[in-house]
Amino acid sequence: MPARHTKNVVLTDELSDFVDSLVTSGRYTSVSEVMRDGLRTLQDRIARDQAELAEIRARIDRSLDQLDRGDCTSGSPAELIGNAFEDALGAPDD
Repeated sequence: MPARHTKNVVLTDELSDFVDSLVTSGRYTSVSEVMRDGLRTLQDRIARDQAELAEIRARIDRSLDQLDRGDCTSGSPAELIGNAFEDALGAPDD
């Protein structure tokens, strides 16, 4: 069995009532179970956020590398946005 460590936490009345309602409803068997599940959920969210941030950083790095190579489009912002819409929607029929 994993080591057990007792932690004392102070909850607001609202959070305390919420935890109690989860146990009372039978969804969880104890307050500890509620807290462990909440912490696991927080761990998962942090891991997803870190992965998303790593992907954003990688995309920025790729974009900066493209700029360093001169592999970029020039023009005014309006022209660039117009070109992006044309590429996305296809050329209009004449």
